Amino acid sequence: MKKKIKTNKIMKTSNEFVLKKAHDFDVKFIRLWFTDILGILKSFAITVEELEKALDEGIGFDGSSISGFAHIEESDMIAKPDPSTFQLLPWRPKESAVARMFCDILLPDSSYYQGDPRYVLKNTLKKASAKGYRFYVGPELEHFYFKSQSEVEPIDRGGFLDLTPLDTGSDLRRETVLMLEQMGINVAYSHHENAPSQHEIGFRYDDAFTIADDVMTYRLVVKEIALKHNIYATFMPKPINGVNGSGMHIHMSLFKDDKNLFFDKKDRNNLSNIGKSFLAGILKNAKELVLVTNQWVNSYKRLVSGYEAPTHVCWARKNRSTLIRVPAISLNKPDSCRIETRGPDPACNPYLVFSLLLYSGLEGIEKNYALPEPIEENIHQLSPSQIIKLGIEPLPTSLYKAIEIFKNSKLARKVLGEHIFNELIEIKTREWNDFNSQVTQYELEKYLPIL
Repeated sequence: MKKKIKTNKIMKTSNEFVLKKAHDFDVKFIRLWFTDILGILKSFAITVEELEKALDEGIGFDGSSISGFAHIEESDMIAKPDPSTFQLLPWRPKESAVARMFCDILLPDSSYYQGDPRYVLKNTLKKASAKGYRFYVGPELEHFYFKSQSEVEPIDRGGFLDLTPLDTGSDLRRETVLMLEQMGINVAYSHHENAPSQHEIGFRYDDAFTIADDVMTYRLVVKEIALKHNIYATFMPKPINGVNGSGMHIHMSLFKDDKNLFFDKKDRNNLSNIGKSFLAGILKNAKELVLVTNQWVNSYKRLVSGYEAPTHVCWARKNRSTLIRVPAISLNKPDSCRIETRGPDPACNPYLVFSLLLYSGLEGIEKNYALPEPIEENIHQLSPSQIIKLGIEPLPTSLYKAIEIFKNSKLARKVLGEHIFNELIEIKTREWNDFNSQVTQYELEKYLPIL
């Protein structure tokens, strides 16, 4: 695991540095990036002549048209660029180049907007930092390539780790990785996944704030490279019936004074008491977090038995059917000690997911939660009576059930704040009602001929 705190560069990257970079690289346009509460990337462009003003004061925009942001009567908002995130967009021309910067969303009085997901993560990390903690994550995002956005026609029939000629997406991955590295994003590996035309790119460990920005950049780069080759890339959790869906496994660890607090060489799982309590905190709150880790109607088509996605709240060392796993490590590499949650999907909002996972873990440490015994049996092969005997609870099986559990979550309300908490419930209830009123192709094929 590579330890580095890119968030420190916020203090080192000055407005003057950004202005010089823009001049040196012939930048003409700067895209200002931020996300709505669902994690959908939003952007508007300014010219380089407006850059100095944007860095000093921010740029105003109408927040009433952004999902989960302000109502029309309180729509004035300001996007304030974060100078540490200045990067050229490599897929745009070098002449009159285009750069991007992530923004903090402010109110007209220059206070932070409570509905900005980036602010939620920044605030949560600040609370962890006050206790001396640094939160590191290393996500693994899966995605599919299709021949168009209107049909789920794969571009290959490869399987796990397959190579040419089956893996015709290898060149797409290669080009994607090279472009990510041009943008300062460190990639650990890439490969073909289990399902046809399914691929995965894994990030190197870094601080959660940097990685959240990187996830947003990554999802756009994957789509841009695919589009360049007349291919459509999607992070939809379950686009094809009968095969594995796409997940975003997140490896996590907590550091203090450059020491991995999760590692204990004397423990049989090499997991310290702090690590156990952190893991127990996530398990205790897991069902309440699912509306955020798996926020779409389609997310629950992935969380079903038999497709390598978790269905119950439990943990293990080797068993990949559980929600959380503690990967084996080499004893001479204590920094690599971590826990892996396998529940989130790649269509989540990383700022909110990282915030909730961190806060749940910290609650576990603060309240000294006891970690239950690991479940090393394949959950998908256990009978209902065996699962009941083991005392493990199921994850929500639909968006509706996730909403109902989320409504009563004191932790989610505290971490996300009243605005995002209530807006998520409203938006997701609307989505469920819309979905529930649809007549699906399945119903037509099953019932129309016989009823």
